[in-house]
Amino acid sequence: MNFPATRLRRLRRTEAIRSLVRETHLTPGALIYPMFLCPGEGVRKEIGSMPGVFNLSIDEAVKEAAECASLGLGGVLLFGLPEEKDERATGAWASDGIVQQGLRALKADSALDSLVTIADVCLCEYTSHGHCGVVTRDGDTYEVDNDSSLPLLAKTAVSLAAAGADIVAPSDMMDGRVEAMRVALDAEGYPNTPIMSYAAKFASAFYGPFREAADSAPQFGDRRSYQMDGANIREAMREIDQDIAEGADMVLMKPAMPYLDVIRAARERYEVPLGAYQVSGEYSMLHAAFRHGWLEPERAMLESLLGIRRAGADFIVTYFAKDAARVL
Repeated sequence: MNFPATRLRRLRRTEAIRSLVRETHLTPGALIYPMFLCPGEGVRKEIGSMPGVFNLSIDEAVKEAAECASLGLGGVLLFGLPEEKDERATGAWASDGIVQQGLRALKADSALDSLVTIADVCLCEYTSHGHCGVVTRDGDTYEVDNDSSLPLLAKTAVSLAAAGADIVAPSDMMDGRVEAMRVALDAEGYPNTPIMSYAAKFASAFYGPFREAADSAPQFGDRRSYQMDGANIREAMREIDQDIAEGADMVLMKPAMPYLDVIRAARERYEVPLGAYQVSGEYSMLHAAFRHGWLEPERAMLESLLGIRRAGADFIVTYFAKDAARVL
């Protein structure tokens, strides 16, 4: 039947009716909060380009995690800023690495048991050159060597699992890294540690503030030879196919808002748990608009997250996680 017998506005008349027929829902338990761990004690250093986000010493990170748990968040995603960097990213897989220390501290606090601890697996924060793998040089030319990077990435995943990570999350975009990690985890006694692969991570302009937060900007060149071309959705599906075949238990799409079509395509094709990362640039540009009074903060924040959820993400990694949970 058509208008006037059919009036779609009838179901929008009150908030109670709108809530009753709402198709897509946000819950705090589906939100993951990223945290940046740094050396020291009592350190809570705000990141200039990311209002409300901090580099945290481990004692402060435990307090932050306690707040996340009290708000009902699903988990935290940990990144590390080591005291020293080198060509081989030693700090990424050292047993006393900054994230390894942080994981042990979080796991020692039973009040945090409700939080899933996810450890990012990459080398860029720990290498002196800032690339996500081993760099080989020939005069003025260089290459990020895929195959020689795999043992270090696998070693990092095992070290993080040994420190207590509930999930390891490779974000490096080296070919074959999921298989290398699965084999290493199984061999070292961690067959039940899931791998959440950043299966479709695009070479994006929206990562800029993160590189300030994690001190991980490349010292030369860029990452377009290993992160994906933003024009390619079919290739993204091939990346996900490959990672699932290699043993990925979950996949993560990154960035989120500029790639909602990729999230939707993945949701329609795959049955594995699927997440999306609302990255630093998405967060920072919204905060810039908030600061100027151009957008209403609460509504814009929730709308941005709802759009990601509606596109098909089961869970969302976002710097808005705490703020959104307070509203929800």
